[in-house]
Amino acid sequence: MRSVLHPIWARRGCAHRLKSGRACSTSGTCLRAICPRPIRPCATPYGFWMMPSKQESVDMSDALTRALDAVMADCIENNLLVGADIAVMHHGMLRYRKAWGWHDREARRRMTTDAIFRYASLTKAIVSVAALRLAEMGTIDLRAPVTRYLPEFQPALPSGEQPEITITHLLTHTAGLSYGFLQGEDSPYRRAGISDGLDAVPISNDENLRRLGQVPLFYAPGTQWEYSLATDVLGSVIEHVTHETLSAAVRRLITEPAGMRDTDFRPTDRSRVSVPYLDGDPVPRRMQAQTFAAIPTGIVHFGPERAWTPGTAESGGAGLFGSADDYVRFLELLRNGGAPLLGLNSMRLLVTNAIGDLSVSFLGPGWGFGLGVAVLKDPVIAATPQAAGTWLWSGAYGNHWFVDPANALSVVILTNTAFAGMAGPVPDRIRDTIYARL
Repeated sequence: MRSVLHPIWARRGCAHRLKSGRACSTSGTCLRAICPRPIRPCATPYGFWMMPSKQESVDMSDALTRALDAVMADCIENNLLVGADIAVMHHGMLRYRKAWGWHDREARRRMTTDAIFRYASLTKAIVSVAALRLAEMGTIDLRAPVTRYLPEFQPALPSGEQPEITITHLLTHTAGLSYGFLQGEDSPYRRAGISDGLDAVPISNDENLRRLGQVPLFYAPGTQWEYSLATDVLGSVIEHVTHETLSAAVRRLITEPAGMRDTDFRPTDRSRVSVPYLDGDPVPRRMQAQTFAAIPTGIVHFGPERAWTPGTAESGGAGLFGSADDYVRFLELLRNGGAPLLGLNSMRLLVTNAIGDLSVSFLGPGWGFGLGVAVLKDPVIAATPQAAGTWLWSGAYGNHWFVDPANALSVVILTNTAFAGMAGPVPDRIRDTIYARL
């Protein structure tokens, strides 16, 4: 019998079904005497989210496991990745959960499944969901201009015109903003000393926002899609309306109700944080306190010690740390309807294309963007086995995730190798291996 995840919006009952079709319990506690698949309940103020334990729910001999083992072994042996932690959920069942390679290569310390990673842009989906939750509460109006909450933030176009930027523009990356690493080292962002949220420069969110507001917009809001610091601005909005630090707001709105115990802007147990590496030939090189990585559009400024550097801000677009267990928990909550984080209407806003035919330059044709995540419009054009309606994103330190609702699939790929784990052959190969064996 295959057990399935109880609909999360029910907020009660065991996550597993008996042969009769009913839950083994409706009290929020698994009745181990009769349940064929006992669970680990994660108590929240809203009920229980049930994550099957690895030993109980993963068949380590199945075809998917063997195929992914071969892929990951090849990635490690051929120095594409230094270390990785992979989680695959299918129909609410944990189908694959393994760590590979090195947590710290030089110290010969193996990667483990309790490792903590620098989420980088995986932060964006969490902060976007926090904003949508505040909108449900009536604290934020998605159609309101950003100036309602941040009166001093009024960037202008090169012509001098100051267009209206809305909260929705921030959520969809259509606000006219960009990133320094997308503009080159002599760009206005670099000259203004604007932080991309990855460096370890001691600058507050307020000061970064002030500098960003003085640089001309790259386009009129709503007319283009450009990956940007928009989610960092959104983080400042959250701080303003909640009268909390971003970490406190995210904890209250997201990580505590979701049971994400490892996710925070400043991890308390540094020994669990994996050492970051950068793609190199013949092997990836260990990142230093200040590491510069050339990409076709510019240079990424990495500061791996950012979280522990005095004076650095909590970046809403790149600052969180966390584990694979936490992130797949977050994705599964969303895939199962959003509760206790979001209602169904907000979930639709998150995962429905909101930018029309604008091009999502990072992903190419066939992709759109919702209020916080990329959304697959046409799998044929995008040349992917994922079903239409799939949503995903990735992070510069070497992370990637996707959710395919049509196939009841959530996948989290956390690595400590930038940029190989973020995009390209490695995550594509993992993706294709999964779909070939569903």
